Amino acid sequence: MSARHASSTDYALLLIPPLLWAGNAVVARGLAGHLPPIAFSFWRWALALVLIAPFGLAGVIAQRATIRARLGVLVALALTSVTAYNTMLYLALQTSTAVSVTLVAAAMPATIMALASVWLGERLGLRQWVGMLIALFGVLTVLGHGDPRRVLTLAFHRGDLWAVAANLSWAVYSVMLRRYPTGLDARTLLTTQILIGVPCILPFYLIELAGGRTLALDAGTLAAIGYAGLLASLVAYFLWNRGVAAVGPSVAGQFTYFIPLFTALIAALALGERVEPYHGLAFALIVSGIVFANLRLRR
Repeated sequence: MSARHASSTDYALLLIPPLLWAGNAVVARGLAGHLPPIAFSFWRWALALVLIAPFGLAGVIAQRATIRARLGVLVALALTSVTAYNTMLYLALQTSTAVSVTLVAAAMPATIMALASVWLGERLGLRQWVGMLIALFGVLTVLGHGDPRRVLTLAFHRGDLWAVAANLSWAVYSVMLRRYPTGLDARTLLTTQILIGVPCILPFYLIELAGGRTLALDAGTLAAIGYAGLLASLVAYFLWNRGVAAVGPSVAGQFTYFIPLFTALIAALALGERVEPYHGLAFALIVSGIVFANLRLRR
């Protein structure tokens, strides 16, 4: 689907993945030190595989010829999304603050746009760059609690480097979705990605187990895996894949600006923190930036 044929529904649905991923980040940060990161990633996707198998395996079997023909691309998509992105994100949240990880995530749209420009030859107009800067200012408003200058005082640690690697992985994944069409429908594509990606996490999970980090099967752990396996995996990925196909990676990437805003709001609710006026200002800036950047594309 061409970006110029995208509907308002496609843009609205792109708000859901950032919301679900924000919740996933809050859960992972809240359980840091209790839920091992690679175990979380493995069992999240193992559960997602169990849930999607009854609906997706038929498509995998029916389109096996296409899958064989595009196997190299599908392996790359699975490695950069299911295997790498979430695992590295959970590793980042073990040692880095949520603010720092969110700050790194704010650079993802620019990374996607740059990759799309080089890899896909997409021309980025002045309106897109200005819109991106408006939205970025909104992100800085959240991170700086109303004073964007505060972000200059943040220090980056090992967790932040994991976050950089995770976001680079996701940017590559998003652009590859556009550059190398798989010919698969959304459900079959996601099922195939999980089928390939889960076994690739397993060796790292076994190494984690060998290091003495075991999984405690308590209510909190099971709830976290359930949320991540169903909502942050199946629902979010399905809608993200659809959105990228409809509007393109550069436009879809700008919706990741909502992740830090949603994270701040969810954390406020979960921790009893107040929602400040700057959250409303940031939301307005982010929405305005995305709308402004896309006016040219939707004319």
